[in-house]
Amino acid sequence: MKHPVDVHVGKRVRHRRWMVGMTQQQLAEQVGIKFQQIQKYETGMNRISASRLWDISNALGVTVSFFFDGLEKEASSKGDSPVDMMTDKEALELLRSYYSIPENQRRRLFDLARVLSDAA
Repeated sequence: MKHPVDVHVGKRVRHRRWMVGMTQQQLAEQVGIKFQQIQKYETGMNRISASRLWDISNALGVTVSFFFDGLEKEASSKGDSPVDMMTDKEALELLRSYYSIPENQRRRLFDLARVLSDAA
């Protein structure tokens, strides 16, 4: 049975890997394992050891704590959110595209999105 913490950490690995535009194969090569193991980590099927999480965090350019961000909130709001944004490929692609825009243009796009959402 999957432990909720392992599932959360796996989702965060997948999210960050996707945000930096890295494939499972590329991450696996940097960490020195098979891509199938990355698949198992990302689904929470296999637990990630501390040393492996350290290697993954270095490969993805984040701190180890990144993988635990939002864990308390997720546990306290169990079932409150009907959609998990981190599993929606369209949302992740939108985020990656958004952060590839230069900061001044990104700010204007953000303001436009706010205005449009308020008008809806």
